[in-house]
Amino acid sequence: MTTDMAGDKALAKEAARTTARILMEIEAVLFRPDDPFTFTSGRISPVYVDCRKIISFPRARGQLMDYAVEMITREIGYESLDAIAGGETAGIPFAAWIAERLNLPMLYVRKKPKGFGRDAQIEGAMKEGDRILLVEDLATDGGSKLNFVEALRTAGAQVSDTFVVFHYGIFPKGIQDLADKGVRLHALATWWDALAVAEEQGYLNTEGLEQVRAFLNDPNGWSAARGGIAD
Repeated sequence: MTTDMAGDKALAKEAARTTARILMEIEAVLFRPDDPFTFTSGRISPVYVDCRKIISFPRARGQLMDYAVEMITREIGYESLDAIAGGETAGIPFAAWIAERLNLPMLYVRKKPKGFGRDAQIEGAMKEGDRILLVEDLATDGGSKLNFVEALRTAGAQVSDTFVVFHYGIFPKGIQDLADKGVRLHALATWWDALAVAEEQGYLNTEGLEQVRAFLNDPNGWSAARGGIAD
């Protein structure tokens, strides 16, 4: 590994840990192994994340968007994008802040078409062949990203990358599904980063750490063992 690569890896690791600390501080990331969450899907989980809370904390979001731009320019490039597109609805504010920092046009992509024609899901001005970065707040298994990517490509865009603030990092099939469609996922932090910070800060006791780690290693099995669904 070259010195530059090692330095980039260290910077990315520090950004990931700081991102996790920020999200925990604003209670966008929660650990509750003793009283797990039951989601509308039926999945039972000892962890919960709501990145939409970031919009209400200007200092936190400023730091996170600075990290976002650093990651995007490092991993995608300085002159490799023509516009930033936010996925409806949670991705829209993050796309706006990133587009402003990068001095690029901003679009947003609807979940479903409105009207007819190939641009029915796209709001904003876009040219044929524009290189677009898709931005959302969160990725679980990455499945929802494919719908937005397909809409952008149908409208004539080139899409090879998507960015999120937080990625679960526990559903490898989702990453592979994106890769199979020619899309790379970039994320500031994962649950593994959040767990490392929780351990460093004594946020969880030994049993809590073990329960969360067990869930991250086998989310379907952990949920099913407690009467929840397994995807």
